[in-house]
Amino acid sequence: MAVMVIGASRGLGRALLRGLEQDGRNVVGVARTAPDASRHWIQADLSRPREAAELIAEGAPSGLSTVIYNVGAWEQTAFSSAYDFAVSDEDEIESLISVNTTAAILVLRRLIPVILNNAQPRVILTGSTSGLARSGRPEVAFGASKFALNGIAAALREGYRDRRLAVTTLQLGYLNTDDDLHVPIDQATVRGDGRLIPVHDVVSVVRMILGLSPSSFVSEIIMPAVLDDRF
Repeated sequence: MAVMVIGASRGLGRALLRGLEQDGRNVVGVARTAPDASRHWIQADLSRPREAAELIAEGAPSGLSTVIYNVGAWEQTAFSSAYDFAVSDEDEIESLISVNTTAAILVLRRLIPVILNNAQPRVILTGSTSGLARSGRPEVAFGASKFALNGIAAALREGYRDRRLAVTTLQLGYLNTDDDLHVPIDQATVRGDGRLIPVHDVVSVVRMILGLSPSSFVSEIIMPAVLDDRF
């Protein structure tokens, strides 16, 4: 069965793609720019949600059973002292919501019928601790878009419970995306000194989810760094 990683060109998405490929899985990557023609890639720009949803649906293999929506645009000044909601650029806000929320809904609308044709359909949404009520973060558009994923996940579970659709939301804290899987995890752990999560750990969690039997699923995982004082 095939796995699709949407947002797979760099960072966590690239790590998920490479890690699952190493496991021998058939993995399809989706990115605005296809970085490697030797792999199965679908080129789609999620800032144009309708067009992207159509391209992704057209390129989806019939054996697709799992969709990982790993997309997370944020404000240019997010996670810094320069962020100020009152002066946020409105075009940036609209684009962010379009990529993080509208595109997720439209893409999943196209792909759900495909994965339901398989025995163990799964959706994994990459959320953020910024989307939790106790996030302690001021970024309005990013936080709202990630909070919206919780509603998407809950609605999909109810709408397709009788079809045994398993939907998981990963609420991730600050990530170390500088060290890819080729960097030993002991070395990747040093960066951030307990305040950044190696992508290796997220790949391990996704492997666990994909290894579950059809009789169970994980609805939500909250995964902050060990020294994240918000949690």
